[in-house]
Amino acid sequence: MKIGKADLGVALYLLCAFVFLIIPIPSTLLDICLALNMSVAFAIMFNSMFAKEVLDMSFYPTMLLFTTLFRISLNVSSTRLILTTGSPGNVVETFGSFVGGGDLVMGSIVFIILIIVQFMVINKGSERVAEVTARFTLDAMPGKQMAIDADLNTGAITDEEAKRRRDKIQDESSFFGSMDGAVKYVKGDATAGLIITAVNIVGGIIMGMTRGGLAFQEALQKYAILTIGDGLVSQIPSLVISLSTGILVTKGGKEADFGSVIVKQLFGMPRALYITGGILAFLGIFTPLNLLLFVGFGAIFVVCGRMVANTLEEAKVEAQVDETEVEAEEIRKPENVVSLLQVDPIELEFGYGIIPLADVNQGGDLLDRVVMIRRQVALELGTVVPIIRLRDNIQLNPNQYIIKIKGIQVSEGEILFDHYMAMNPGYVEEDISGIPTFEPSFGLPAKWITESQREHAESIGYTVVDPPSIIATHLTEVIRQHIAELLTRQDVQNLVNNIKESNPSLVDELTPKLLGLGEIQKVLQNLLKEGISIRDLLTIFETLADHAVVSRDTDLLTEYVRQSLKRAISAKYFPPNEPTQVVTLDPKIEQEIMASVKQTEQGAYLTLDPDRTKAIMKSVTAETDKLEKLGKSPIIITSPIVRMYFKKLTEDTFKDLIVVSYNEVDTNVELQSVGMVTA
Repeated sequence: MKIGKADLGVALYLLCAFVFLIIPIPSTLLDICLALNMSVAFAIMFNSMFAKEVLDMSFYPTMLLFTTLFRISLNVSSTRLILTTGSPGNVVETFGSFVGGGDLVMGSIVFIILIIVQFMVINKGSERVAEVTARFTLDAMPGKQMAIDADLNTGAITDEEAKRRRDKIQDESSFFGSMDGAVKYVKGDATAGLIITAVNIVGGIIMGMTRGGLAFQEALQKYAILTIGDGLVSQIPSLVISLSTGILVTKGGKEADFGSVIVKQLFGMPRALYITGGILAFLGIFTPLNLLLFVGFGAIFVVCGRMVANTLEEAKVEAQVDETEVEAEEIRKPENVVSLLQVDPIELEFGYGIIPLADVNQGGDLLDRVVMIRRQVALELGTVVPIIRLRDNIQLNPNQYIIKIKGIQVSEGEILFDHYMAMNPGYVEEDISGIPTFEPSFGLPAKWITESQREHAESIGYTVVDPPSIIATHLTEVIRQHIAELLTRQDVQNLVNNIKESNPSLVDELTPKLLGLGEIQKVLQNLLKEGISIRDLLTIFETLADHAVVSRDTDLLTEYVRQSLKRAISAKYFPPNEPTQVVTLDPKIEQEIMASVKQTEQGAYLTLDPDRTKAIMKSVTAETDKLEKLGKSPIIITSPIVRMYFKKLTEDTFKDLIVVSYNEVDTNVELQSVGMVTA
């Protein structure tokens, strides 16, 4: 693995820190490292100022650790030179004599003020802001995730944009969590610098008196000034780093240029500048304060306010001109009709009276329910539901909504916004007053009741549903009914790619050698059309790989797959530990159906006589009515070879009829026949 120059530089930087802790270094090298330390500190501060968002400095906590370690190692090296030679180099001596004024008292006061500012103001504030920011960032994560899901479902953003936003939320959470701990480095570094200063003064006096032969006053003067210089040269970079930390955590996640935003917010309001200028001029004229100074500053603020006001007026006029030009350009240019050609897979349009249910600001949770619908269908059927577009439509009645599949309306409903829908499950004898209606998903009779009637209706056994639940249930049922036609080749390709990650040999064997993507799509659509989950793609693909060698007939392959999924089919239709009432198919009818099957290159079809078909449908109606009177789902059991043809024969007349072959029933299922379809 090749090591880059940047990696080598960082590694050398850290290695030097450890070397300086152990090995004495000459004063010249110490001067170079102290200058480098100060340069890095200023570079970090200005990067923190001009970073447009905090993630531009995502490695800031690591930088904080590295610079703190390097600075402490320089402290140790300078302390060693002060105590052993009394000559720690040009940088330390200059800071002690020049910055401190060459005076012990003055240098001590400057140093103490610097320490107090760093401890009490910057460090304490940065630590508190980092802690609060980390807490609020973590608390806000669920809300941000839901907002992203809502934007994704309404089509405001793409899947790639949603992924980018989620990654950004995770990165910000990790960053502020790390910053919460990283500011402790800065605080600890300042504390260590204070302790090292005290040690240097005491140790320097002892070394000067015992080994240098200096008097107490001379030793104090010499070593105290050197120690103060050492403290200043280490605490100033530490103060700069602390300031950088404060800048970064107080900036938050705002994507803006630091300097321009501050100047704009501070000097962007003319009225504030006028008032400030007036107050300064008043103080200069009517108080003993310096007249020229305060009146001059007041005049400057007034002039600046006038300039800002002129700039704002010019910007307003320019914006109006630009807006007019844009409108004119829109009128002149030819209409772009490409966007009008796109058809959304699923649309939910509603009148203005239903808008509060979809508006989060008004307490609506319809967007969240749409997210849950997609998750529910994905878990139930094993396929991804396309993005559901939610739109208001002023052409609809206020309380009306319609559901479109590929741009065509397939269902509609109407709700009363401030009412609840009450449905009799079939065993409640007491009637309740309300507005008669029908439940839109299944067409069951129901009544609209008010909030005051809700508790009573629930207490006597009625099923009471609120308007958002009605729309969500209706939408879910429509999606279930049309999920097969919503499964595109691209969706199938995504499913293939997912399973290829864990079973590459299976996918390589199946496609494109044995079956094309379109043929796999047809098999999966056949399963989804009858409500069979395709989550177990491994079993489905293995079955297809086993039988596609013999036949590429997608209908026949579907039957093989269904038989492989018999455990799932049995769990879906046949409850455990109790017999299931079903209807069987007369063997004579089965033979008659098979005799009428005609095979062509386009697939198989039935040539059954219309009168015979009518007689069979009449018998199916009579037998399934028996099951419905018992409160059971209509299930017909057939021979494996007949199942798909009988399903095709009945699917247009009986939408909800379940047709299962004997080979799709698990061995532990107990069946009880209540009739036989015959004609």
